[in-house]
Order: sequence, then structure tokens, then C-alpha cells
Amino acid sequence: MPNAKVLESKKAIVAALEEQLKGAEAGVLVDYSGITVEQDTELRNACRAAGVTYGVVKNTMVRRALDDTGLSELDNVLNGNTSLATGAEDPIAPIKTIADFAKKMGDDKFHIKAAFMEGKVLSQNEIAQLATLSSKKDLYAQLVGVLMAPMANLAAVVNAIAEKQEGGEAAAE
Repeated sequence: MPNAKVLESKKAIVAALEEQLKGAEAGVLVDYSGITVEQDTELRNACRAAGVTYGVVKNTMVRRALDDTGLSELDNVLNGNTSLATGAEDPIAPIKTIADFAKKMGDDKFHIKAAFMEGKVLSQNEIAQLATLSSKKDLYAQLVGVLMAPMANLAAVVNAIAEKQEGGEAAAE
């Protein structure tokens, strides 16, 4: 029987994982067993840049947190080495960041065990499709570009008309 102090620290870890999962738009469970320390550091930097929380987790603790958040369907993938990547702001970011890294490393070294988005467990096909999407930030930039295009065109036309009228007045003098 573990002592009370150890048990309390484990409960605190499970509670923190529960909060992380509840606040996440999406998350990915990964088998990281074949990567080096340098590659792990590269992955952590990429996750940090994308606004993704990434860390190694103990299977029993994340299993309890997943069960408490209604994602018990993921229990069957919790074996071996497991890490968890979650994103609270952009639901595509953790999936895209991890999938890009997995493609770079190769499936024998680093692969996605499972993923979830908005409380729903995703199939491998859905994960692959989501990994090809642009990030939320990129999509916003594209939207702004689309919305700005008509205004920019209007400004160019008005400017051309003004220049034409100014040129006509100068020729008349």
C-alpha cells in the first residue's frame, strides 16, 4: 500500500491531467519509443511554437483522467511508452504538429496511437485528414485576405479614376 504522500501526489497528477483534457479542444496520444533526446527536444519546441501542451504520461494516470472525462474508449491504446499532446486554442494544432513529426520520424520510431477532438475519438483516417488542414491562425489569415481583396480592388479603381481625371485636367490647361 503506497503511503499517503505518494497517493496524494498521484491524485494531484491525475487531477491536473483531467483539467488539461477538459480544457483541450483536441489531443493526441503518441508512442514515442524510438526518438532521441535531440528529436524529443525538437518536437517539444515545435509543440510550444504551435501552442500545444506536450508531455510524457504514465498510462495508469492518463487512463484514470480519460475515464473521468468520458474518453474511456482510448483505454485500449494505453500500453508501452505514451505521451500526450493537447491544444486548448486550436483544435488542429496538436494533430497537425504530431502528424508532421511522425511523418518526419517514420512510423517505426514515433507514431500516433489515437486522437480525440471535442470529446469524440477520431479514427486514423480522420486524423490523417485533419493533419492536412491549415492551422486556425493560417485560416484566419486566408479569411482576412479574402475579405480585403474587394476593398483593395475598389481602392485601386478609385485611385485610377482619380489619376485619370487629374491627367485630363492637366491636359486641358
